[in-house]
Amino acid sequence: MRILDNFKLKNEKEDFKTVFDNIDKGVVFKGTNLWVLVIAIFMASLGLNVNSTAVIIGAMLISPLMGPIMGLGLGMGISDLPLLKKALYNYLFAAGVSLTTSTIYFLLTPITGADSEMLSRTSPTIYDVLIALFGGLAGMMATSSKQKGNVIPGVAIATALMPPLCTAGYGLANLKFDFFFGAFYLFFINTVFIAFATFITARILKFPLKPLTEKKEDIIAKRFFFVVVLITLLPSIYFGYDLVNRNKFFNNANNFITSEAIFPNNYLLKKNIDTKNKTITLTYGGQFIKETEIQILKKHLPKYQLDTNALDIRQGFSYLNMSKEDEKTNLLQIALDEKERQIQLFKNQSDSLKAEKVFSNQIYNELKAQYPSIQSCILQKAIYNTNMAQSAIWILIVNSKEKIDIREKKKIEEWLKVRINSTYLKIYYEE
Repeated sequence: MRILDNFKLKNEKEDFKTVFDNIDKGVVFKGTNLWVLVIAIFMASLGLNVNSTAVIIGAMLISPLMGPIMGLGLGMGISDLPLLKKALYNYLFAAGVSLTTSTIYFLLTPITGADSEMLSRTSPTIYDVLIALFGGLAGMMATSSKQKGNVIPGVAIATALMPPLCTAGYGLANLKFDFFFGAFYLFFINTVFIAFATFITARILKFPLKPLTEKKEDIIAKRFFFVVVLITLLPSIYFGYDLVNRNKFFNNANNFITSEAIFPNNYLLKKNIDTKNKTITLTYGGQFIKETEIQILKKHLPKYQLDTNALDIRQGFSYLNMSKEDEKTNLLQIALDEKERQIQLFKNQSDSLKAEKVFSNQIYNELKAQYPSIQSCILQKAIYNTNMAQSAIWILIVNSKEKIDIREKKKIEEWLKVRINSTYLKIYYEE
């Protein structure tokens, strides 16, 4: 019996009026409470935006959102309809302010990507329901106890009311409605089951019920509350079941890859396990994998509770087992490439010779205009060898019916060096 006495709450229970006043005080959002909420939303949005867990935790610790949610649960638990209505009004007002604030922030921020902290708030499951329920139970028990300790901050972190609202604001700002609905559903789960936990705790601790003037209205409110709890619970069960199945598929796929997906002379370059579509894509590099080997591997999939159509094998390179036909094809391609290269080389040489011939004719016409006695000339680029290397030089052969004096020859040489843009020049005269 003494062991069971350790679990009793009666001796540590806070006076009901104190508990009621504490919760009632936290329900209303105005003045300090409202500004703290806005600041907390900005902090949480910043934390999600830069993927900082520490900043998000800080925002959750200062958030006053638990107040109206616990007010909803306590109002239902003690049949206090005025408290219930006040808590509901302030809850909707706080949620609207929070959503507006986070949406404005994400409309203004230049960082638009969604990181892990944000993505983790878009797919709620039954496990989030359990977290909210147990967190709410711990929070209400701590509020109702004289020995509060550090439970309330822990509950604020565990139930995480702020991040889902901020993620919903991100979804609205960027028109990503899957983010909005997923995150808002998580926020609604937390709201409903923290309130439900508060309701249960108030009944367990036998808080005095308020005398009712309209009993019918209280019955309708309670029925509505339980319908909301049920409607909120059902989708989370489905998502939780889906999460378990995905996790199971991921583990089975990993075990299959580790134990079976091994090919000699091959290296697994990349693996992709798609838990949503239930597919496994493996990319190998090395020796060519035959289709018969792939089919044998697929036959091992059912041992790991995997479908035989789930596996897709891709090969990055397969050069070690090249067939003779492939070799012939490659040799022929190399020969064709070499032939093409030679044709292009001859074409370039031909084009160069044509260009030099046109240039030589131009030089002749220009010299003839200056020196009418010149009958013909040939300008040609040549290569001469030295002990060190090869060098290019221009050679001009001039045929003139009259002798050209040395001064004019010097002028022709200087002019031509400028004309050909080179100092490497040799001129021969036939007079």
